[in-house]
Amino acid sequence: MSAETALRVRPELPDHAPHILLVDDDRRVRELLSRFLSEQGFRVTAAANAAEARLRGQCFVFDALVLDVMMPGESGFDYARSVRETSRVPILMLTARSNPNDRVTGLEIGADDYLPKPFEPRELILRLNNIIRRHAAVPETRFSGEDAVSFGPFSFRADRGELRRESEPVKITEREREILTMLAQARGGNVERETLAGNGGLAAERTIDVQINRLRRKIEPDPANPSFLHTVRGVGYRLAID
Repeated sequence: MSAETALRVRPELPDHAPHILLVDDDRRVRELLSRFLSEQGFRVTAAANAAEARLRGQCFVFDALVLDVMMPGESGFDYARSVRETSRVPILMLTARSNPNDRVTGLEIGADDYLPKPFEPRELILRLNNIIRRHAAVPETRFSGEDAVSFGPFSFRADRGELRRESEPVKITEREREILTMLAQARGGNVERETLAGNGGLAAERTIDVQINRLRRKIEPDPANPSFLHTVRGVGYRLAID
């Protein structure tokens, strides 16, 4: 391998690296931002428009979305509005517009932050980290109440989508949060695979095992022999709550 080739090889990112969906119709912008975000420790999946972004969403779980406002067809605003119907995933809007009303519109839709173009790439990283951190912020005490379930040293509060190991927060993705919520609401009962897959169809159902395995790595002492998140053969999964 030549020195030049070696410099182009990116180090493998850890499994817990934040996964970002970048949606922008400008190919050059997608390539530049994808490379920069990857160098800063983010996993990046890129899409050229809202339709392509939806396809990516059927196969991956994202920790944040970076959406361009001005796209042909369905705008970034329209796509963000549709995302907010089913998800609380952090959203950062990008725009070349200078109209302050656009910022208000984005925030009213449910975007977490708004960055006008052109921007300093380091500012994008700071803003992304801030909205991801705010999204994962949790109280300092162990959960209690009707919406909280406990399993081993863990507590999960479904109404807030918050998981803790004793007094420490556990970082989970939006999809993991949805899966835990459905399992917690079943109160130890079985939850079918189709239910956990949601509206993603067959593509989402095929990813359930992968998502469950990733979740087990966060909560199980021995993921290969789970104590809390059990497989119910031919049905789906169940969470063994205290």
